[in-house]
Amino acid sequence: MVNVKDYGTFETAWCPGCGNFPLLEEVKKGLVDAAIEPHQVVFVSGIGQAAKAPHYLNANVFNGLHGRSLPVATGIKLANPDLHVIAESGDGCNYGEGGNHFLAALRRNIDLTLLVHNNQVYGLTKGQASPTSDEGFETKAQPHGVHLLPFNPVLVAVAMHIGFVARSFTCAKGHLAGLLKEAVEHPGLSLIDVLQPCVSFNKVNNFGWYKKRCYELPGDYDPTKWESAMIKANEWGDKIPIGVIYKGGRKSFSDYLSDSVKKGLVGKHIDEKTFQKIIDSYK
Repeated sequence: MVNVKDYGTFETAWCPGCGNFPLLEEVKKGLVDAAIEPHQVVFVSGIGQAAKAPHYLNANVFNGLHGRSLPVATGIKLANPDLHVIAESGDGCNYGEGGNHFLAALRRNIDLTLLVHNNQVYGLTKGQASPTSDEGFETKAQPHGVHLLPFNPVLVAVAMHIGFVARSFTCAKGHLAGLLKEAVEHPGLSLIDVLQPCVSFNKVNNFGWYKKRCYELPGDYDPTKWESAMIKANEWGDKIPIGVIYKGGRKSFSDYLSDSVKKGLVGKHIDEKTFQKIIDSYK
């Protein structure tokens, strides 16, 4: 039986007080609650402080290029459908550098989970505004404030009718763990946008700022209703809803694949002579 200790404990490179610490613990708990053992899951990340999170897990990990976690995660899922595939990185990595891959993943609705550490700033590269930074947010790179409309990934995801859309906050203990369990078990693409304060470079959207605004969706809220989900997804400012915002019934990408492709490449016989000819052709 899997337990939290199976996922290990490692020394991290995060700043003291970083929101990544409770987020990491919630991820471990969510995987355990879902009865997923380390060998059954693979994390794919890009570049950034958030992208380091899978380094601190005893699990399968692929650490790739900035913004490129989703295409790699897609390839892994198609190659081995039995794996639980989780792409994990930050708001800049996924919504900035990886913005086009994010849109492609929404269109595909492939059966994997996208876990985004959203602190509304670039933490690794010392505090530039990110795609989710609020208007007027001042940084060293934007001393006169941000004059772009912030990107709303939750709203876009709901608009595209993907499988599962949720938001969490690192101060809500036990909240993310429950959402992650639901996400990995739900068919289609699952997005969990996690409000994860950066204590070093975002002095505005800190723990206190989120605590005053975040509220859990009530028990009578129905996430299967697309129209009301769009309204909740667009709610930001004085009040920020957290929880399962939308559950879609759209077919996942794998539903359109032939049975032979659905089984993936793992375990298939390789014609060694043909394979060797291909390798030799590159010499």
